[in-house]
Amino acid sequence: MKEPDDVSAMLRLKSLGWGSRRIAAELGCSRTTARRWLKEGAWHRPGPSTRPKALDGLETWLEERFRRHAGNADVVRQELAAEKGIEVSLRTVERAVAHLRQELRAEARATVRFETRPGQQLQIDFGQRRVEIGGAARLVSFFVATLGYSRRIHVRAFAGVRQEHWFEGMESAFAAFGGVPEEVLLDNARALILSHDVASREVVVNPKLHAFVRHWGFQVKACAPYRPRTKGKDERGVGYVKGNAVAGRAFDSFAALEAHLAEWTREIADQRVHGTTGEAPMLRFARDEAGKLKPLPQCGPFLVMRDLSRRVAPDCAVEFDTNSYSVPWRLIGERVRVSVTGETVRITHAGVEVACHRRSGGRRGRIIDHAHFAGVAGAAGRVTRISGEGSADGGQVPEATLLRPLAEYEAVAGGAW
Repeated sequence: MKEPDDVSAMLRLKSLGWGSRRIAAELGCSRTTARRWLKEGAWHRPGPSTRPKALDGLETWLEERFRRHAGNADVVRQELAAEKGIEVSLRTVERAVAHLRQELRAEARATVRFETRPGQQLQIDFGQRRVEIGGAARLVSFFVATLGYSRRIHVRAFAGVRQEHWFEGMESAFAAFGGVPEEVLLDNARALILSHDVASREVVVNPKLHAFVRHWGFQVKACAPYRPRTKGKDERGVGYVKGNAVAGRAFDSFAALEAHLAEWTREIADQRVHGTTGEAPMLRFARDEAGKLKPLPQCGPFLVMRDLSRRVAPDCAVEFDTNSYSVPWRLIGERVRVSVTGETVRITHAGVEVACHRRSGGRRGRIIDHAHFAGVAGAAGRVTRISGEGSADGGQVPEATLLRPLAEYEAVAGGAW
């Protein structure tokens, strides 16, 4: 391809009597190129190539297969050979679908901003961050709820992300906002959503979440799978909490962290001028949204119960959520039922309650009722021998230092010793 100035130079030299060989040497091109342009007599833009291509006429088929396989050109090349009998290189297919690949990228990134009516939607999510508590770094899970209209947020800190944490977070958000929204938009967490079909968008809700929804009277809406931007307000809210509320801060205790979050939400998050609405969330909430929320029902909180089965360990305790809770020592090796309701842990055996503890909010703790160790050697202190009859050194072992009371041994033996 020669530029217009090059062709003009060729024609000028030809008019001076130069031959094609001399012209080609002077302009640094082949003799064939010089002859072709001298024959044309003027420069013109070359027309489209008329050479047939292997994939001509398959544009619609290529687009359908390329989209079906989510942009995998190699799979398209394989199906092209199997179904159409056309053997081409991968690079040939990639050139043919280059414009389609750009469209797929644009579709994946495209997000339509949507706004909700006052009181219509609450978005919830969890985020995790390591926070220094009591001089040690701990992984803390932050529950963040964001009202879709006013952008007012509610934050809670938990030691984990379990079903009861989701429920407790929502209940505390309802209490903080003074009402219940029409719908709650949530993630596809396994504790809440059993399945969410990508194609049909059919959602199967966890039975306990279904009961929770009926208890509080709202509708549940799950965001599209693999599309976190459908819950964009709360995704940004989680990042705001992690990057502003707790970034670079240390706390003496978990209670101090919770108190800080409550103060930060009240003094900072609710009073800032929001970048999208241009108003403080608290002002927007009080003016437009507070009266649109449904009043809190008088039925009280939803009691979330977890039923677990555990075997009593040799240390006279059962363990769950990394914490251990004591039970009477006579149940060592037995299987018991553990019921967790709110802040209470109840342990039953054969239908009879054998232990009741206050639930620990920390991790790797040991919650003990000393009455469960009555009669166990060493339970009241170090085991010692006292002088007298009955021991190898003339001492007598008192009944309290035996593993079990003498009465139980007498019952097994069938009479007194």
